[in-house]
Amino acid sequence: MSELEDRLGHVFRDKTLIKEALTHSSYSNENNKGRVTCNERLEFLGDSLLGATVSEHLYRNNPGMEEGVMTRRRSALVCEKSLVSVAERLNIGQYLILGRGEELSGGRTRPSILADAVEALLAAMYLDGGWAPVISFVGRYILSRRDGDAADHKTALQELVQRKSGQSLTYHLVDETGPDHEKTFVVEVCLNGERVGLGEGRSKKEAEQMSAGAALEKMS
Repeated sequence: MSELEDRLGHVFRDKTLIKEALTHSSYSNENNKGRVTCNERLEFLGDSLLGATVSEHLYRNNPGMEEGVMTRRRSALVCEKSLVSVAERLNIGQYLILGRGEELSGGRTRPSILADAVEALLAAMYLDGGWAPVISFVGRYILSRRDGDAADHKTALQELVQRKSGQSLTYHLVDETGPDHEKTFVVEVCLNGERVGLGEGRSKKEAEQMSAGAALEKMS
């Protein structure tokens, strides 16, 4: 579970919260006649937290954007497809606590279960650590997307540094862990030889994008 906490960017003080966030109702229903708490209540709270965080970001960072456009943008960012993509990047499926029936029917890859788990984890982080871990997580994994597609942070960063002549961007692989089928890569991006961003991903390309996103956040 510590690996998941590392990916979430939050170490839980109350470990029961992260366990509850990963517990599907199928497990609860099969054990102790439902007395085991599932993640449905956390998912309810997480849905609202996600919507509020994305809405505030769109409002504050797009002063000229009309209400209808903000609504469509928010819908794209918080939709099931977007959340499933986040769940897959975090490999949440392997941590889910499922009932036997759901396990056998492929619940670990079921889109609705994965999306609900992401929202439940958001709520768990909020209850354990307040707004800070929620805002950090949403910024890193949700707001780095545009209309459901991954944002091209590398291009955006390149365009930013090219505004001043003589700038040089380089990407370096600094760490590589895990078995061949489930590797995690860590990449740093350097501006004129000085590190300006560090990112982690399931591929080198994803890690480069994450490092560029971190640099953009730092330099903006």
